[in-house]
Amino acid sequence: MELSAKIYVAGHRGLVGSALVHRLQSAGYRNIVGHTRAELDLSRQRDVERFFDEERPDYVFLAAARVGGIFANSAYPADFIYDNLAIQTNIVHAAFQARVKRLLFLGSSCIYPKLAEQPIREGALLTGPLEPTNRPYAVAKIAGIEMCWACNRQHGTRFLAAMPTNLYGPGDNYDLKNSHVIPAMIRKMHEAKRTRADHVLLWGTGKPRREFLHSDDAADACLFLMTLPKGQFDQLCSRDDRPPLINVGSGTDLTIRELAEMVAAVVGFSGQILFDPAKPDGAPRKLLDVGLLQSLGWKPRISLREGLGAVY
Repeated sequence: MELSAKIYVAGHRGLVGSALVHRLQSAGYRNIVGHTRAELDLSRQRDVERFFDEERPDYVFLAAARVGGIFANSAYPADFIYDNLAIQTNIVHAAFQARVKRLLFLGSSCIYPKLAEQPIREGALLTGPLEPTNRPYAVAKIAGIEMCWACNRQHGTRFLAAMPTNLYGPGDNYDLKNSHVIPAMIRKMHEAKRTRADHVLLWGTGKPRREFLHSDDAADACLFLMTLPKGQFDQLCSRDDRPPLINVGSGTDLTIRELAEMVAAVVGFSGQILFDPAKPDGAPRKLLDVGLLQSLGWKPRISLREGLGAVY
């Protein structure tokens, strides 16, 4: 990407979007466009098309989405599928109409089957049933991948879909009902420490294994992908036999119990860590195969222990 290019970061105030803006600015990009929901409702097609017609961005990072943990996905399934379908459909179609040079669509590792072979390769997409607790969100993200692929095949666009693993970082959502596992754990243990509680109660059995990536590393990977030489980027986008899909992760995982113990050490909580097996675990394991991304020359820099300490 040229340093003078106009770059639209959809979702620029979110966890990944804000990290993307900081990463772009640190790399010397200054013509960055971002609007709040009050300024631009991405679920309204006419508003999105007007924005693209007026701004004419050269590159798009599609990081806007409705996101949440197991509770939020279970409680608001209709909101999750509607909002995500509307946002990504409007932006991808408007980007095609505006002849955007490159677009990076950010999805999630939950697009893969619940019992996919580990580590999960990009080719595992649509090879088995999804995890029921976040199926509406996953289906929406799968539709986004298919839309990028369809546009590339029919219109010659260069739209790439990046599937990050579980993310955490500065500006995360710490609401206990709607947050993901790391911010929920940090808040629970911080409050338990503050009130001198003798234990914390966490959802599930603690046995599932999860992979985590700091949002700054995710943003760095996104910029790395969008600035690949033309031949490499085109090769990722132009295959007719497979979707333009690439995993973004750390390549290592740990159990939820091990994560809880690490968070407790960071926070300084010395009480008991208890689990409620009546609550859902989600998929037993979600470790991404990041061989394709690493073969292109990218690896994460922030360890989980270092990242947890920084966000706390």
